[in-house]
Amino acid sequence: MTDPGRLGLAGRTALVTGGTRGVGLAIARKLCAEGCRVVVNHSRPGPEAEQAVAELTAAGGDALAIRADVREPAALDRLFAEVKERFGRLDVFVHNAATFHPSPAVGADRAGVAADLALALDPLLHGAPALAELMAGGAGRVVAVSSSGARAAVPMYVGQGLAKAALESLVRYLAVELAGRGIAVNAVSTAKIDKGAEGAVTPQPEVVAALAARTPAGRLTRPEDVADVVALLCTDEAGWIHGQVITADGGLGLRG
Repeated sequence: MTDPGRLGLAGRTALVTGGTRGVGLAIARKLCAEGCRVVVNHSRPGPEAEQAVAELTAAGGDALAIRADVREPAALDRLFAEVKERFGRLDVFVHNAATFHPSPAVGADRAGVAADLALALDPLLHGAPALAELMAGGAGRVVAVSSSGARAAVPMYVGQGLAKAALESLVRYLAVELAGRGIAVNAVSTAKIDKGAEGAVTPQPEVVAALAARTPAGRLTRPEDVADVVALLCTDEAGWIHGQVITADGGLGLRG
């Protein structure tokens, strides 16, 4: 790992929802590398959480996993209570967890859309009072992970698109109400993610190749690219950024 403290985050406590794989794990990896104590939240049983913590600690990070379905208010309350008991406070909350139910807008899977919306919104809607308490007295940071589907009509993406659009709106509302408490709330948005071996099998490789070719920076966004921007928003220097959606897509969105 890099020397901790390069961004001034050493010693801070971070919680990443959906932090055991993909973008969430990349964010946890980055925050660990910067010296944060990182709680990776997950909702499903299985070896992923143990493997994620093993990877992070083997690289010199300070990490643990806590299982909780953050859509459930009682489970979210228990998660925050455990963080408070172990660490006393929380400095960074990254809401990355999401579900994806492919569906068109005409004849939409209503249950799938509702599920996508619930996971995008409920943790922040229910969790905001607890976050304000846990982050009191310090420079708190809340960062939500969004996507270009919040603003563009992506085929078969209506549930996730609506969820991310609503999430970005919620970020602005929370930013206004929490700024006076020293807590900055923002979002990081990106387009199609290159997940490497994890996402090597794709039903539309030609679409992926076309998107990569259209990206001005020359490739698709990687999870590490998103993690870098999340970490930047957690720094003291980013303290005057409130309610913004920072796009990290290599310039793909500039192409329309």
